Amino acid sequence: MNNEMIKEFERLEFAMATQDVEIIKQSIQDLKQVMKQQTTANETQIGGNHYKAKSIQPWDFIAANQIGYFEGNIVKYVSRWRDKGGINDLKKAKHYLDKLIELEDNAA
Repeated sequence: MNNEMIKEFERLEFAMATQDVEIIKQSIQDLKQVMKQQTTANETQIGGNHYKAKSIQPWDFIAANQIGYFEGNIVKYVSRWRDKGGINDLKKAKHYLDKLIELEDNAA
């Protein structure tokens, strides 16, 4: 949350405490405007558009399913291989899978 948004929330809290309906209405409008101006990490991609073009970005899938580091990298590389790294991304996914298997074998 940025400073501008924090100030708007503080103004809204004050307006609510004083029950000033006009300030409350204006604060809500201002907050909506500030929130529209916020960009999300999904809207910004560094180094191409191979994730932005997906209907579900891999990191959203990974986070929503609480997938671990090795599994998450496998998902990432497999989901982008056609759009970015080609066979090398499949090899990277396999490398992470090999490491995950190694870790699981050693844990057993």
